[in-house]
Amino acid sequence: MKGMAGAVVLRALRTLRPHSLTAASGSFPTLVESVLSPAPRTLPTTWRYSSVRSLRLCCALWAGHNKWSKVKHIKGPKDEARSKMFMKFGMMIRMAVKEGGANPDTNVSLAQVLEQCRSKNMPKATIDAAIKGAEKAKPAFQQMFQARGPGGCMLLIEVLTDNNTRCLQELRHLIPKNGGMMAEKVSHNFNKRGVILVPGQNLSMDQALELAIEAGAEDVKESVDEEEQPLMQFICDLSELTKVRASLADLGMQVISTSLEFVPSTFATLDQTQLEAASSLIGALNDHSDVVRVWDNIEAQS
Repeated sequence: MKGMAGAVVLRALRTLRPHSLTAASGSFPTLVESVLSPAPRTLPTTWRYSSVRSLRLCCALWAGHNKWSKVKHIKGPKDEARSKMFMKFGMMIRMAVKEGGANPDTNVSLAQVLEQCRSKNMPKATIDAAIKGAEKAKPAFQQMFQARGPGGCMLLIEVLTDNNTRCLQELRHLIPKNGGMMAEKVSHNFNKRGVILVPGQNLSMDQALELAIEAGAEDVKESVDEEEQPLMQFICDLSELTKVRASLADLGMQVISTSLEFVPSTFATLDQTQLEAASSLIGALNDHSDVVRVWDNIEAQS
């Protein structure tokens, strides 16, 4: 179905100008209706040529990346996974406060992290304690390490540590032990982008593509959350994040959260055995007390 939906959209786009579309001035009163109704429809007729923005249309990648997103979430008892997630959020709060202060009204990064915390039902008392703790915490260093994992996949490992030497030594031991290796030039495959999450239960891929074009997003991908509920990720340039979020909200989308993420430009396709090995490696990295997040370029073999 995903491939068919993508094909329909691609055929429609080819009649215009592939990968170079933007909306003409004016409104689209029927677009939200199309999101609420599963009936197929054609793209609005008021598109015009432009070279301002390109929309990537790679349905094959969505399927593989969506399958991988179901594998890589923290496994184990729900209480333990929830505790680990809140601990990582606490580290992200600390990083954001370190960069821009403890006031989310003037610190956009902190506001985005707090939005993510609330979307995962992190208790307000826990959030407040994390902010206060971040203000009083001793100095720490934010670092990005690079590695390769099973099947040649690429990993960016974001850490927050008070001892760079110790952290590096521990990662040099942990990564090979779990089937990976420290590497260089991995970061060139990732670009920092804005990501807006919306629920995906009642949104098909061709409808999401229409929304992406109208809202100004560059890309849209399917994903799932920790409970395996469907999500849509709208990806855009950092400078357009606020605008794209507002446009999606105006189009009737419920925005779960916004964030800045490292998005891969190319993917490594892994078979089932490699996926399990990569999941184990990423799990071991996430268990390290200094690791905040691990970014990957993995997709599952179709």
